[in-house]
Amino acid sequence: MAVRWLCSLFGKPFDGGKRMDHGGPQQQQQHPMEQQQQPYHPQHPAMMRLYEVQKEVASLGPQVCTFSGLQNDREYKRLERDLTRLLLEVDQVDTEGKLELQGGRKRAAQEVEGLLHYLEGNATHPSRLAIEELSNEARRLVDERVVAPQRTGGAAEISDELVDALQELVLRLTQVKTEGRVPLRKARYRALTRLCAVQDVIEGRTQQQTLSLPLSGDTHEAVHCINQVMVKVSVARSQLVALLMGLSGRDSCAHLSRILTEMQVELDALDVSGNAAIRNYRKQVVEEINGLLKHLDLEGEGDDTRRYDLAQNNSIREIEAVRAHVSHLREGVLRHCAMGDLGFRPKAELQSLLTHLDQVDTAKNPCIREARRRAVVEVQAIITFLDLREALARRQLGPGEHPSHRAVWMVLGSLSDLQAQVLGFDGKRVDKSYMILEELLTKQLLALDAVDPQGDETTKMARKQAVKFAQNILNYLDMKTDEWEY
Repeated sequence: MAVRWLCSLFGKPFDGGKRMDHGGPQQQQQHPMEQQQQPYHPQHPAMMRLYEVQKEVASLGPQVCTFSGLQNDREYKRLERDLTRLLLEVDQVDTEGKLELQGGRKRAAQEVEGLLHYLEGNATHPSRLAIEELSNEARRLVDERVVAPQRTGGAAEISDELVDALQELVLRLTQVKTEGRVPLRKARYRALTRLCAVQDVIEGRTQQQTLSLPLSGDTHEAVHCINQVMVKVSVARSQLVALLMGLSGRDSCAHLSRILTEMQVELDALDVSGNAAIRNYRKQVVEEINGLLKHLDLEGEGDDTRRYDLAQNNSIREIEAVRAHVSHLREGVLRHCAMGDLGFRPKAELQSLLTHLDQVDTAKNPCIREARRRAVVEVQAIITFLDLREALARRQLGPGEHPSHRAVWMVLGSLSDLQAQVLGFDGKRVDKSYMILEELLTKQLLALDAVDPQGDETTKMARKQAVKFAQNILNYLDMKTDEWEY
């Protein structure tokens, strides 16, 4: 029955849609209300009405689960209106004082209220609002630098500063936590997909500006036509950016796709035989049109679960397999170090894992890139731990060693012990052990800051490296506990 399906979907209480099975239809199970009450009131009007409400709830459930918009969206208002209507209908069911009917009405009301709460919770979730704020920031930036100048007949302001600003927004969007919720994952994916597409279009345009094109119309009669198409392509590029960022209220992806396709047909009809330079010119313009067309299928982007549910992505699976191997090696390293055995040094294996990660195809997806970066950091943390342990074991005190240099090595010894604890830490930031580790690492930084090199260059360099090492440990601890997910 639909009620049990919704319970298995949301859990008791709701779990944010984490358990939604995307691979196939949900198994229908009989609701306890059917099992217990149907023998008593199978044809009772109140019970039949409750069954009808449950069917409507079952049809609205998947829509609520995957809705990724905000409260002012038309779809949100429709879902809220339908659920509120169902809640009022349930409240009007006359139970005639019968306990079975009262229990059924109560359960139906709880299901509808649960969907309303879930719908509102996702639309007003801090992460959803953060995604919207970053999207608005990107819209303002693109409108000011690209769309508005083109709209007024001017030239778009394409610069490295704009490219860097867009990349910063992509990174900030990537770091938004979704808590595994389908609507939040979907909203983040859609925002990232569009922003990355704009990045691609703008970066392609930046490269195009360096070419000595268009060619002179005196070269060949077809050149004038190609030049005209290039002007149209420039306009279409700005229209595409406006569409991707939601800055165009009139155009649509389908309309722009038709315009670009007509340009291709126009170019294909040109006779450029016998002139290699003009053929290459036309080929380049066609390739640029194709580059714009590939971004015009984003209207439904993110509606397919396989796209925004990166747990099903092959690259992510590859990264997770590497991380599982890294976890196994980390446990072995820590176990041998605890016994004082420095003979277990799987550095060659760790280096091969770094090579494997470097070959993982991220498909320009910032979330996959971030997942790969984190896996690389995990591998590098073990390698630096092994290197420091080996350096400490080889170190021999010399009679002429500078006192400040000896102080730096003492701090490095303490950092090595703390790094072993950080590598084995598997808690959260609210844990007392996390706070203790953070405090101890901060104290080591303060101890390094208090070291006076007294003009000794070797000590200066050693202290600088030790500070960087301590900060890397802190960053790694922070990464392990920031609860990021793809």
